[in-house]
Amino acid sequence: MSSESFDALRQHMLAEIAAQTIYVSARLGKAALARDVMDVVGKVPRHEFVPIELKPFAYANTPLPIGFDKTISQPFIVALMTDLLDLKASDAVLEIGTGLGYQAAILAELARSVYSVELIEELASDAKRRLGRAGYGNIEFKIGNGYYGWPEHAPFDKVIVTAAPDLVPPPLIQQLKPGGRMVIPAGLPDSQQLNLVIKEQDGKLTIREILPVRFSTLDGGEYSESGESM
Repeated sequence: MSSESFDALRQHMLAEIAAQTIYVSARLGKAALARDVMDVVGKVPRHEFVPIELKPFAYANTPLPIGFDKTISQPFIVALMTDLLDLKASDAVLEIGTGLGYQAAILAELARSVYSVELIEELASDAKRRLGRAGYGNIEFKIGNGYYGWPEHAPFDKVIVTAAPDLVPPPLIQQLKPGGRMVIPAGLPDSQQLNLVIKEQDGKLTIREILPVRFSTLDGGEYSESGESM
């Protein structure tokens, strides 16, 4: 497909994200996502972060398989989770679940540095190649269990998790700076909610449920990325 074709599909994707945001505006408390988030989603070439045979479907507003029984999250969910983080240019962000690197690319456009943890070595290596080819130099990678975060680089201004534990993992709470935000799905598989966790300056947590979602599970053993709204 030509770059012009991908550009047209990307614009259609943005329109679908905007429409879905309006649809859930009562839950979000607003009818549009932040302009800088939408600009970046409209800039990053999602087709470079999916398997080659799925490039024609890269801008469909749906999860897509990326191998190892994992998926790249629905574009609306990527945009929404990024918006909820309220990223600043000075932020250091912890990402749990690199996948093939699309969410990391979005984060890297908006934050100072991204620390991305992926359990599956093959996905992590592929993501590193894709992001390096795209010119991102502010992302560091770790192969490991994301439940435990990345303590060597903690604390983080923001944390984003692309898999759902039953409860928010204590190690990730500990690694979040006072004043920081975490966006994470949580709950049993048939009753997950996307949550915004805010850590106050005194360490107190406030948790706001945003909307029902469906993600793969995150626990002390394994996790995977698979996000879509319900």
